[in-house]
Amino acid sequence: MLSAVAAVMMLPAVTNAQLSTNPNKFLGNITTSGQVDWGKEKFYELWNQITPENETKWTSVQGGGQNSWNWGSVDNIRNYANSHNFPFKFHTLVWGSQFPGWLKDLSAPARYNAIVRWMDEVHKRYPDLAIIDVVNEAVSGHQQDTHYISEALGGPGKTGYDWIIKAFEMAGERWPNAILVYNDFNTFQWNTDQFIELVQSLRDAGAPVDAYGCQSHDLTDCSFTNFKNSMDKLQSSLKMPMYSTEYDIGTDNDSQQEQRFKEQIPYMWEQDYCAGITLWGYIRHHTWTTNGNSGIIEEDGTDRPAMTWLREYMQSDAAKKAKSPFPGMKKEASIYVKPASMKVAKGDVLPIKVRASMATKTIEKIDLYVGSELIATMTEAPYITNYTTSTTGWKTLKAVATTTDGSTYERLSRFQVMSSTTKRQPYNETAVELPGTINAMEYDKGVSGVTWSNAVRSVTTATKDNGWMEYTVDVKEDGLYTMDVEVASAKDGGMFHLSEYSFDDLTFYTNITEVPKTGSSTTFQTVHCPMLKPLTAGRHVFCLNIDKGGFYIKSMTFKPTPVVALPGVLEIEDFDLCSDGTDIVSGNGGTVLANTVAGEWLEYTVDFKQAGKYSYEATVAAADAGARFSMTLIENDGTEKSLGSVSVPQTGSLETYQVKTGKIRNALNAGKMKLRIAITSGNCNIDKITFVCTDPATGISTVTSDTAADGPAYNLSGQQVGEGYKGIVIRNGRKVVIR
Repeated sequence: MLSAVAAVMMLPAVTNAQLSTNPNKFLGNITTSGQVDWGKEKFYELWNQITPENETKWTSVQGGGQNSWNWGSVDNIRNYANSHNFPFKFHTLVWGSQFPGWLKDLSAPARYNAIVRWMDEVHKRYPDLAIIDVVNEAVSGHQQDTHYISEALGGPGKTGYDWIIKAFEMAGERWPNAILVYNDFNTFQWNTDQFIELVQSLRDAGAPVDAYGCQSHDLTDCSFTNFKNSMDKLQSSLKMPMYSTEYDIGTDNDSQQEQRFKEQIPYMWEQDYCAGITLWGYIRHHTWTTNGNSGIIEEDGTDRPAMTWLREYMQSDAAKKAKSPFPGMKKEASIYVKPASMKVAKGDVLPIKVRASMATKTIEKIDLYVGSELIATMTEAPYITNYTTSTTGWKTLKAVATTTDGSTYERLSRFQVMSSTTKRQPYNETAVELPGTINAMEYDKGVSGVTWSNAVRSVTTATKDNGWMEYTVDVKEDGLYTMDVEVASAKDGGMFHLSEYSFDDLTFYTNITEVPKTGSSTTFQTVHCPMLKPLTAGRHVFCLNIDKGGFYIKSMTFKPTPVVALPGVLEIEDFDLCSDGTDIVSGNGGTVLANTVAGEWLEYTVDFKQAGKYSYEATVAAADAGARFSMTLIENDGTEKSLGSVSVPQTGSLETYQVKTGKIRNALNAGKMKLRIAITSGNCNIDKITFVCTDPATGISTVTSDTAADGPAYNLSGQQVGEGYKGIVIRNGRKVVIR
């Protein structure tokens, strides 16, 4: 390698030309002091990829407040990259540093809501991102404030890295064609093993992580032998595409800087698995290192020796012809191997799915191997097979996708076969049927790490941080459900959520739910948890994740989501569907929608028993003025009818509730339909909305009766009345006189 580098030193220097002419991998750089072009040479004359140094970090965009967005600098950089036809990398979506300061003041569910909104807003503005640093610097100890993010995204969970997997699933849902990167410190020198464990876990869990990014800061004192050994170890363990994401050599010693460039850059660049190198600044005195000493071009435009060498090397055949895992600098194959569980007991049957798609090609077949054994050849999606485990230890899975043009693409995963032969099975041998109640102590039989972790089968023992228990259930009917959980706690702070490690994603069925202080370990209270997604009929394995323990749990009861009869009261928690991050918490003597943000929505099935004109009474709270939400009725034929916009009064605090009244201008029809509530301006709480029929439609038949018929009765103001009420009521859409 070094002799080849020495040979290219004889080439003439090239100026005012983009350094890399390799069409498949980039030599990129970052913005300088908030600007793209800096110095005598334009950015595009040197580099063919750009990463904003700070402009795309969350605090730079939304640091001014929850409803304050600063996209100007990002737009300029993205547009610059597009105009010169080279990649723009978004750096970064999730990081335990440089997130908005106001995030620390929010509850964990509200922080999740804010992360969802952040990703949604980025996607709305930049739907076609090519490369994204999804999660940055998550190895333990790298960022002291990471817990604000990890706690909101589900914590360690079953895999140890659930929160990172969730972040990648969220990014993959929004940008399926982007190259999704996990990025971390200079792993050539520090935390190499921890970095490998983290990325392996993401890969093995089937998360849509496409590449690992090795920040390459502070390699000034790293010998070539140590550098090479670390880089080889990383790739040998991960066998994935790699980027050198933040390369710099910070020293005023020109010879030392040049020597490190000569040793390290060719070794990275010429590896088939290296997709590109991004230098972290290039103008001397304008980089993040001491006195900007990692810069390789002087402020007057002259080259330091490292830059002179770099220009020459990039014109060599070795640099021009180096291969890349992403030809054309784009992702062709999205292949992720997902075993149903990363740990199984010996003798268990393990279902395995390969999620595979191509950007421009057609898959002909998927060959799946365990070690060197071909266990399945699959030609039709979904690519699912079963494998019966027989020997203990870690097993390597390899999926090889062959396309109709003969190209092949590979992806690895692993699972661990435990020595125990205690196989997974429902606690009572048959799955619990839902709707129904699960005894929280009756989680599936099996071994620790397979069906449970950090848990005991006792209602008198407090839950533990990051514990989890799995339950095999049989859902009898498709539909939306609610979950009522019996909990007890002598203190505040407990949190849990319900999830499922499905083949397609890590599904959160509930928000992270805060456990109220009930008074003692034996004083149980029911916490109402609307499920965020409908359940499909059939077998499921639910996981109850204990995000913060110290509380006691007795049971979980699942019921179909109710149809709300109107006129009457719509309790805010009785929704069918909602946007991610919807925050339902205890409040105002029941449950409330809390900490609303613009863009949130909830959808309800309602049944108007009485046609006519209506008014509403919304029980709401807001610390500040300006909060607002809209109500829209969606009839069975898809017709949408606006019920108006509700301006929430400033009540003094989010714990002080008032009733805001208003009239609905247009008359409403009787019958079942959908009602959507959408937050147009946030920072309020909503408890309930009462719908009152103020002017029943004409044409309703009138019946005089001396007895009360079946069904709820409402007075002419739309309020439900009891059996002892005398006078005119509306029952089942008819006017009835009760004498």
